[in-house]
Amino acid sequence: MYCVGIDLGGTTIKAGIVDEDYRIVKSGSVPTAPDSGASKIVRDMKVLVSGLLDETGIGMDEIASVGVGVPGTANKKTGVMEYANNLDMKDEPFIRLLKHYFKKPAFFTNNANAAAWGEYLAGCGKGYSSLVMVTLGRGIGGGLVLDGKLYEGCNFAAGEFGHFVIQCNGEMCNCGRRGCFEAYASAVGLRRMALEALEADEKRRSLLWNMCGQQADRVDGQMVFEAAGKGDLTAEEVVERYLYYLSVGITDIINVFQPEILCIGGGVSQAGDKLLEPLKRMVNQQVYTRDSAVKTEIVIASLGNDAGIIGAAMLDE
Repeated sequence: MYCVGIDLGGTTIKAGIVDEDYRIVKSGSVPTAPDSGASKIVRDMKVLVSGLLDETGIGMDEIASVGVGVPGTANKKTGVMEYANNLDMKDEPFIRLLKHYFKKPAFFTNNANAAAWGEYLAGCGKGYSSLVMVTLGRGIGGGLVLDGKLYEGCNFAAGEFGHFVIQCNGEMCNCGRRGCFEAYASAVGLRRMALEALEADEKRRSLLWNMCGQQADRVDGQMVFEAAGKGDLTAEEVVERYLYYLSVGITDIINVFQPEILCIGGGVSQAGDKLLEPLKRMVNQQVYTRDSAVKTEIVIASLGNDAGIIGAAMLDE
């Protein structure tokens, strides 16, 4: 038997047929129709999945279930997606729609939870009993697997790591608070620091100016890490500052949960060892358990964009 995993994003719907060994047999994607409503989006999912089944020769009778990672709060008790800001959705009967179109058992969770579950089952968390995943993109999200179970909280909104405060009265966050982890350690936070550094570089000596075509608003996190790797002092200072804030948040997460492994995903994680190695050194200096015989292992997530599909496919009650 196979399961269908779907990763619903604000711009793209990605789907895959996943076998019992957590391998994606076939995957594909279509654009997310903006402002189209949940029913239209689920219909698009069904069309996408039907096409994948046709290409593989797998019949719908061989599909055990359908799971979806959604960009919002997924209430498993009611089957309602309570809120998804990027899709302008509120209180949509998502599970009922999935069952209507697919005629299969259907499950859903927040897409960061789905990615964490995928990494736990088939990626860097395989063989461990506890995992925390932190995703560094435009915002900061994450998921927790504790004692082999996906932890979603009493209201299915656990894992909002971006919104604990690391700097009192600090930068304004889009959640309405000041000094949130997300305001400093997301891709947006990294870019803001780069812009501030370029504004201070009045003589335009930084390599970043050439990389962004002399237009500061084109700078991004990838450029910052690349320029730092080439010895650019301005970029090195930005990376050092960014990594400090990132290490503070990661240290706090480890201090609270003490997972066996913490994996970092999202666009910023593509910096790889340039991010990971100094981050580990900083965390090891700060973490409460720095003298413990057993410490949390910090790694880059291994499944990339496949994590959400695999994790969604393997959802159950």
